[in-house]
Parts: sequence; C-alpha cells; structure tokens
Amino acid sequence: MTVRGAALAPDPASPTTAAASPSVSAIPEGSPTAMEQPVFLMTTAAQAISGFFVWTALLITCHQIYMHLRCYSCPNEQRYIVRILFIVPIYAFDSWLSLLFFTNDQYYVYFGTVRDCYEALVIYNFLSLCYEYLGGESSIMSEIRGKPIESSCMYGTCCLWGKTYSIGFLRFCKQATLQFCVVKPLMAVSTVVLQAFGKYRDGDFDVTSGYLYVTIIYNISVSLALYALFLFYFATRELLSPYSPVLKFFMVKSVIFLSFWQGMLLAILEKCGAIPKIHSARVSVGEGTVAAGYQDFIICVEMFFAALALRHAFTYKVYADKRLDAQVPTYGPYGRFCS
Repeated sequence: MTVRGAALAPDPASPTTAAASPSVSAIPEGSPTAMEQPVFLMTTAAQAISGFFVWTALLITCHQIYMHLRCYSCPNEQRYIVRILFIVPIYAFDSWLSLLFFTNDQYYVYFGTVRDCYEALVIYNFLSLCYEYLGGESSIMSEIRGKPIESSCMYGTCCLWGKTYSIGFLRFCKQATLQFCVVKPLMAVSTVVLQAFGKYRDGDFDVTSGYLYVTIIYNISVSLALYALFLFYFATRELLSPYSPVLKFFMVKSVIFLSFWQGMLLAILEKCGAIPKIHSARVSVGEGTVAAGYQDFIICVEMFFAALALRHAFTYKVYADKRLDAQVPTYGPYGRFCS
C-alpha cells in the first residue's frame, strides 16, 4: 500500500512536474500571474465612466457659457462669471487626460499644474465679481463702516468681539484671499521643478521630499483664504442677499478648497496602505500616482454635479430677461448700470 502511494505521488525532481507546478520562488517578484487583475483606474470601464461624466459636464457648461455670451447684457458682471464657469471644462478635461495617461508615471503632476494655476484665477474673479455686485470697495465701506462685528464661533469671529468694521478689515479679507492667487501658481511651478529633480511624490511625507513642504504651505494658504472669504461673506451677506450668494460661495469654495483636501486625504490613505499600490511587471508607477489617479477619477465625476450646481448658481436667465426689456436696456438684472 505504501509502495502504491509512493508510485502515484509526483516526483518533485522530475522536469515534467516542475514545469506543470512551478514553485512560488520560481516566479520573479512583481511578475504578472494568471490571477493578476488590472487596477480599476487602468480599465476601459474607468475611462468610459469618467469620460461620460466629463463630456456631459462639458456640454452643460459650454452651453451655459454660450448663453451668457449670447445674453451679454451686463459685461461688468458676466465677464467674471464666464471665467468662473470655465473651471468645469478645465478641471474635467484636464483630470480625464491625466487619467488616460495614468500609466505614464508622473504625468499627473503636469496636468495638475494647469488646474492649480486656473484655481488662482477663479478665486480672483470670484472676489472681483462680489465687489462688482456691491459697487466696489468704497460702496461696501459706506454700508458697513462702524458697524459692530457680530461675535460668532461658526464664522470664526469670536476673537473679534467688540471690534467694528473698518477699511482695514475689508482689505485684510481681500489681501488674505488674493495671497492664494499668488501662492498657488508658485507652488505649482515649484512642484514641477521638484518633480523634475526627483524630489516630489504625492503622499511622500519624508523630510527630504518636497511634498511635505508644499503641502504645509498649501494648507496655510488655503486655510487663510477660506477664512478670509468667510469673513467677507459674514460682513456683506445682507448686501449680497439679492444675488443668491450662498450657493455661489459654496460652489467656488468646495470646487477649489475641498478638492485640495480630498487629494491630500487620498495621498494619506495610499501612504497608510488603504489604497493598494500597483505591483506589476506590465506597468510601473511611482508612489502617489495611484492616489492621484483616484483623485482624477473622482474629479471627473464631481465636475458633472458641479456643472449642474453652477448652472443654477450663475444662471444666465436674469441677464436674458433684462436684455429683452427694451425700456431699461443699459441696466443689469439687479437694477445696476451695466456698460
């Protein structure tokens, strides 16, 4: 019986057995196996799903931009609105291209630089639009000067108890917001330079990596700009009430500021192992690329919903209605003069 069992057992030393059942040690580490599955970001499904959301968002936003230009009854306001709306096509198409070139390691850094630079332009134009709505700095100050600042923990004004609105307060809000417009492009260019010298990878918090220092500077700049926008809205919310400011402020701040923290969270999750890295002989991507890829995919989807929200936040219908009003053709939708 023992002899029979031994006869049936395969001989591990025979060439036939070795070819049929290779040992684990015989397969080089990182080589593709029969069980290896492609990462979702590398599949056609990911590209198709993201492409659907991207091109739908492009159609929605481009139609809205076209309608604003067709109903160009108040250029002083609409030129800022059109520039703000362009954030959807730029964000969406840029992220989709980055996703298509996912396997080309580090390309996402260059695509992200385009987004970063346009973010700064959007913040500048949004603040300029708010000033245009209210008639400029002098008009705002004539309305709020000397009024006591309401203490509120929600708006971060609890430390301003007993103070009144002044020109210094208003200029702090403006300067603290616009510093982001300078820091963002500078950090974007620095990222490209650091990446070219191999000193930048998303999620690499090593002290010798540029990612740590870029993230710290970004966080300080973003937090200061967000706080300043909160203060500006808190001071002018009653003056801005005819312009439906809540959705406008929410959309601009969420698209720009929350996307930054979203990307940083994904980088941390990849660093902690929650997002699996790619170990394959077919493709080689560096640390942080997978998190950046998921960020691009999420942005592609988010831009569809952003396009719908921005369509309501910056509607062209009020300008179209005023354009059809032959009695006051030179006045904007809110009764303000538009040349």
